[in-house]
Amino acid sequence: MDTIIRNKYLKELINLSGTPDIKVITGVRRSGKSVLLQQFEAYLRRTERDVNIISANLQELEYDYLLDYRKLHSYVIERFKSNCHNVVMIDEIQLCDKFELAINSLHAKGQYDIYLTGSNAFLLSSDLATLFTGRVMEIKVFPFSFAEYVEYFGCENKLDAFDEYVLMGGMPGSYFYKTDEHRFDYIKDVYTTILERDLVKKYKIRNRSEFLSISEFMMDNIGNLLSPNNVCEALNRGKSEITRKTVDKYIKYLENAFMFYEAKRYDLKGKKYLETNKKYYICDASFRYAVNGTKNLDFGRVYENIVYLELLRRGYEVYVGKLYKKEIDFVAVKRNEKIYIQVSDNISAQKTMEREIGPLLQIRDAYPKMIIARTRHEDYQYEGVLITELSNWLLNNKD
Repeated sequence: MDTIIRNKYLKELINLSGTPDIKVITGVRRSGKSVLLQQFEAYLRRTERDVNIISANLQELEYDYLLDYRKLHSYVIERFKSNCHNVVMIDEIQLCDKFELAINSLHAKGQYDIYLTGSNAFLLSSDLATLFTGRVMEIKVFPFSFAEYVEYFGCENKLDAFDEYVLMGGMPGSYFYKTDEHRFDYIKDVYTTILERDLVKKYKIRNRSEFLSISEFMMDNIGNLLSPNNVCEALNRGKSEITRKTVDKYIKYLENAFMFYEAKRYDLKGKKYLETNKKYYICDASFRYAVNGTKNLDFGRVYENIVYLELLRRGYEVYVGKLYKKEIDFVAVKRNEKIYIQVSDNISAQKTMEREIGPLLQIRDAYPKMIIARTRHEDYQYEGVLITELSNWLLNNKD
């Protein structure tokens, strides 16, 4: 299968090259972490004369003997070279039992530039601080953005390409297949692997069906206000006896595996986070279609999901704004920058336009305000608010 250079992530790895941290590439399964590591290795070999790369992909049979942490440790030590930039790259590190003992020992020597990838079964974001004694830098990899999708397929008509991307999604492994049926089968298989092989096994979840129901309910309610209480109530109407505490725990497991991302609510007037009701967005909308079907597409919510993920890719902290009884879809903050954003499917009707722009016009500060919608038109201003076509905004990343 063809590949593209994922410049954003590659640049991040290049900027971290030579730092004393343990670099860990994280992200949902099959989002391209292994390929990224290969691209970084190729870059180092191409640009550094005195680089000594010690690499192993523990999924490959020739490295089977390294699944013992002592042998992995010895493998790296034996390949050390003096007066070189010694780079350690271990792919699928979790396959080595007690791998953290080997990595911590190598890091303590101060002689190695260490990079790791691993599946979310054993190398979750929440695990990093406890696994490693050294400082960890996490490189968060997301499924393909729309810009990467366009680059990969060489799309010329960007407006039509976006409609395809909404359904096909950003999981690069699915691009190998030629039909929607086969693509969705692949994505559903990834989903099943994450939930059943990774999370159910890792956390020893007894009631598998309840856990799957929570995930499917959250997928069906992306962009809606949720809490463990209302998820619990919805499931219990279906004769489940799950408790609020269990729901809360299961949601956190799904977040740890990068399947869902939490967007907290923030009271813009009171300047405080709100503890009740949050929004959750799925790592890629294709999971929603593959598992729950395409009957109720609800494009507005899916577009909101796509914008949320793109803001995360661009390095923003994102939360949902509350102003009096109105809601701002996203307040995106990065250093001294702040943007207020509404996302909509179609704002051609005056009522819809008024509903979307009303909350933005009530905000009294001077930070930029925008509506991102499927306008199919050039950008324009409406009472000081930028109205922009969704596909154009996704492609026009100035970072």
